[in-house]
Amino acid sequence: MLKFSLLIFLFWLFGNPFIAILVMLLLLYVLDRRFVGLMPSIFKPLKRISRIKKLKQQIDRSPNDVSSKHELARLLIERKKYKEALTWLVPLQPMLDESAEFWDDLGTCYLYTGDEENGVAGILRGLELNPRVKYGAPYLNLAAHFSNGQTEQALKHIQSFQSINSSSCEAYDQLTTIYKKLGNTAEAKKAIEEGLRIYRMLPRYKKRQERKWAVRLFFKKWTV
Repeated sequence: MLKFSLLIFLFWLFGNPFIAILVMLLLLYVLDRRFVGLMPSIFKPLKRISRIKKLKQQIDRSPNDVSSKHELARLLIERKKYKEALTWLVPLQPMLDESAEFWDDLGTCYLYTGDEENGVAGILRGLELNPRVKYGAPYLNLAAHFSNGQTEQALKHIQSFQSINSSSCEAYDQLTTIYKKLGNTAEAKKAIEEGLRIYRMLPRYKKRQERKWAVRLFFKKWTV
């Protein structure tokens, strides 16, 4: 009702239904980004592209700039350009051999370019160097990979993640998916309830980070 009233007001204000709809969508987007956080940022991809361009220029000026090359590879991974990221990461291994973040990035690229053996080995090497690297995100990466057919491995990695990051609704969302694949409805429901319970207990700033996954859990509650 509120949205409809807002649309009527905007139509009266602008005298054009298309402009009224565009303005309302823009207002909803701004409010979501400010208070909710479900919608993706429309500016982040543009900033990422701009940063990639600047990093390539920096590398042209300083070909031995290892940190710029690693940052460039990470940004390419965010854009899912794994093959291109791999070409930047592989030559960095001698310099970053003891970096847990490097091994996780390298393993992720191998994993998403079809090289499971090197991918899993790289991510596990990163976790061996630092089990808390990236707040445990590599465990979720492995869990997502193994959830298609190797559920025991997937569950093991989710449990490892939960041991170091017990306030993640994302972990419970993935756990629900895996239990559903196993046909274990009771455990899937337990995972949903636990994830939502944890979300309710989170501080406000953390709720905004986890809200996307809490919403997914809420809707899964009615489909399990």
